[in-house]
Amino acid sequence: MDGAGGLEVRLRQVVCRHGRLEAVRGVDLEVRAGERIALTGTNGSGKTTLLRAVLGLHRQADGEIVVGGRGCRSAAEWAWRRRACGWIPQRPAAGRFPLLARELLASSGDLAEARHAAERLGVGALTDRPVSSLSGGQLQRMHLARAVGCVAAGAGVLLADEPTAALDFAGQEEAAELLTALPVTLLVVTHDRAMAGRCDRTLEMAAGRLREVA
Repeated sequence: MDGAGGLEVRLRQVVCRHGRLEAVRGVDLEVRAGERIALTGTNGSGKTTLLRAVLGLHRQADGEIVVGGRGCRSAAEWAWRRRACGWIPQRPAAGRFPLLARELLASSGDLAEARHAAERLGVGALTDRPVSSLSGGQLQRMHLARAVGCVAAGAGVLLADEPTAALDFAGQEEAAELLTALPVTLLVVTHDRAMAGRCDRTLEMAAGRLREVA
């Protein structure tokens, strides 16, 4: 898989549910390879659910989601989707099991690049610490560094859910610069104006529906 320059993402009439609740309603979206899209909107509007559906983490979804020209009709295609899409979760959790920061970075597929990014983000000296011992901002930076490793390993799409939320203003600027400079298609949920301002388009979700605002 060669994700250099990013992969196209196409959504057709995507509907996502939480039980009987319809969280995403008939979303159509075309994202060009290498394009950077900011998703804004109030909490509960369906932004995170939509990203998780693209990644394959939200299975209660209908419609068509195509990444790099490939759908997900088999286990092998789902596995490919997970490799093709890097993921930065909202409010990253340390998890239930002991995990060292360097093990988190290694899961990107390119430990060397992830370590280099961790150094750039000021957390390179913390890679031998358990992730449970990191502050919210430190853990956020580790996940940003892991995302850089995912792209270096061949991911063509990066899905990021509030990747700057736990950072101070200077950290937000640094993270926004790093993410938007990656040679990848970027879909980022954000309330950060600096992050949105660096994207090619800003889309707003409201009550599960999507509209372009810039």
